[in-house]
Amino acid sequence: MASDRRGDGDTATINRPAGVGSPRPVGADAAAARCVVLLGPLASGKTSLMEAILARTGAIPRPGSVLHGTTVGDASPEARAHRMSVELNIAETWFLGDRYTFLDCPGSLEFQCEAAGALAAADVAVVVCEADERKVPALQVILKDLEERGIPRILFLNKIDKAEGGVRGALGVLQGASRVPLVLRQVPIWADGIATGFIDLALERAFVYREHAASETIAIPDAERAAEVEARFQMLERIADYDDALMEELLSDIEPPRDRIFDDLAREMREGLICPVFLGSAERGNGILRLLKALRHEAPTIAATRDRLGLSAGGETVVQVVKTLHTAHGGKIAVARVLAGSVQEGTQLTRSTGDSGRVAGVMKMMGTELGKRGPATAGETVALARLEVARTGATLASGAKVLDLVEIRPPPPVIARAIQPTERKDEVKLAAAVAKLLDEDLGLALEIDRDTGETRLGGQGEMHLRVALERLAAKYGIAVTSRPPRIAYKETIRTAATVRGRHKKQSGGHGQFADVTLEIAPRPRGTGFSFVDRITGGVVPRQYIPAVETGARETLSAGPLGFPVVDIEVTLIDGSYHSVDSSEMAFKQATHHAMREGLEKGGPVLLEPVLAVEVVCPAEATARINAIVSARRGQITGFEPRPGWPGWDCVATLIPAAEIGDLIVEVRSATAGAGTFTSRPDHLAEVTGRLASDVVERHRRDAA
Repeated sequence: MASDRRGDGDTATINRPAGVGSPRPVGADAAAARCVVLLGPLASGKTSLMEAILARTGAIPRPGSVLHGTTVGDASPEARAHRMSVELNIAETWFLGDRYTFLDCPGSLEFQCEAAGALAAADVAVVVCEADERKVPALQVILKDLEERGIPRILFLNKIDKAEGGVRGALGVLQGASRVPLVLRQVPIWADGIATGFIDLALERAFVYREHAASETIAIPDAERAAEVEARFQMLERIADYDDALMEELLSDIEPPRDRIFDDLAREMREGLICPVFLGSAERGNGILRLLKALRHEAPTIAATRDRLGLSAGGETVVQVVKTLHTAHGGKIAVARVLAGSVQEGTQLTRSTGDSGRVAGVMKMMGTELGKRGPATAGETVALARLEVARTGATLASGAKVLDLVEIRPPPPVIARAIQPTERKDEVKLAAAVAKLLDEDLGLALEIDRDTGETRLGGQGEMHLRVALERLAAKYGIAVTSRPPRIAYKETIRTAATVRGRHKKQSGGHGQFADVTLEIAPRPRGTGFSFVDRITGGVVPRQYIPAVETGARETLSAGPLGFPVVDIEVTLIDGSYHSVDSSEMAFKQATHHAMREGLEKGGPVLLEPVLAVEVVCPAEATARINAIVSARRGQITGFEPRPGWPGWDCVATLIPAAEIGDLIVEVRSATAGAGTFTSRPDHLAEVTGRLASDVVERHRRDAA
């Protein structure tokens, strides 16, 4: 075991026959089944890295191309159409007798919820990034999440063949994204400005890259010797910060044993004290085996993951749901990691809610392909068929008492579209299809707006919603029209008015008669509607006064401008009645007449909802965010450093709801895809002038 860890560098012999679905190799242990999450900023090369790993380990004959749509991951029509990951990609393989499941997560912040379930069950995360300072904010978002979850991580510095400048300089830039030290494990060998190989600082061996093949071992070039010695000493200094004995040896110029160096590197990575950095090129298949070696020897096993999650390995079966899928023919599929025990067809599993279900089958996954397999044991990640009780992030167990090991809190939507089926007959089908989308994607949300009556689909970005609507059409055959949501404008009055309303009608038999005098006055903003009875002497009998209040409330549904009326007080001060012809209906009609006249006299004014919006962004983008807010009629109410996020700001603003529609598009553009915001209703503000006229005219035109 030690030889392939420390002596063979990047040239180990692979168990080629042991691909996906192969029988477990002799001597393989269930504890060696690992779950590895691939993360990284958008377009950093995660899917290409998974392809390179699958090809190098013999799971597929050759790596596919993201550009040509031939990869195992990104196989959905939406991912292929947009040439980007839009959902979790899953694949498994064997390496030197151990089983690995790789969960490739989308890089865009819009699809961040896909990673939440995957991280709940992962042993380790491989963060794929480039030597590009523009992607540091997105990298910081990813590393911060891993730090808070306590998940060990490895940084794979991809596209080294295209890197410009020194790796250590780039690492200095990337260090700003990580709370713990980024420890360089390799340094590149340069020739004419191109990285042609690397020197492994722990092994003290040099390797030359071979495209889509194992690297070739060479002697450390004389020209690189000094740089290697310096970089290795810096690596040892970093890990000696957490090992006093190693620090003493370094201070005494004693060469530490190589085994101890490897042990320290593994322990400190597992404990989250350091983040080791490996180099490579996923597209060319360079650096793949060294990364696999690190995963094999240094990544935690399922036992350590159980400890991190606070799960004691008892006798019961426990699984953590990574992702739920709805397939056309196989029904609901739950991708799950077996944390303890074993799962087979017929296993009964229970959720924390008390709901339980039976596993209809255990399957392996390779991208979108499913295949039958035998029972799954602790450490393995599998697909469980027709497990209706499963939810992304849920913990299921064979025992009666189940507690969720993690809590997934999806971020609130930052953009929404009003949706409706193109054909009315599809309304029921649409509701069922959207329910499945919400089950698969925690980042989506459905809301029925009580002010406008619209059905709104909310998401984490423009592309996120576009993909959801494309799936409704392609997967469920439902054509949907979508548009920006209507704004819930209101209106009120500026001044008080006293008006009389009279309703009299005679048409044979009993007639209709009612007479009321009302005072209608504005109230402070946000205080709502109030009705006051000041009748004296019985000029309006007691039994008719509730009808007056009801009539006043009914009139508030649409004022002179066409919008609901708010923040007014209606006082009944006088009136008259007829002993035979008066009725509740007559008094409601008289009140309607008085209210319509009074609202006109009071000087109607348009009100728009204003939201309190908090934008979080890298500090260097704060000025751009301020400009965006101002251009949207917003007001900056303050800003401060984001707690626990060095180099980030929180910008507090007030922005009209009419200006919030595509705000997230500009925020993401100004922050290299890393910024976001939260919002909540704050108050109603008066709208005047041309803007108010345009809103009223548009409303009347739409209502016509």
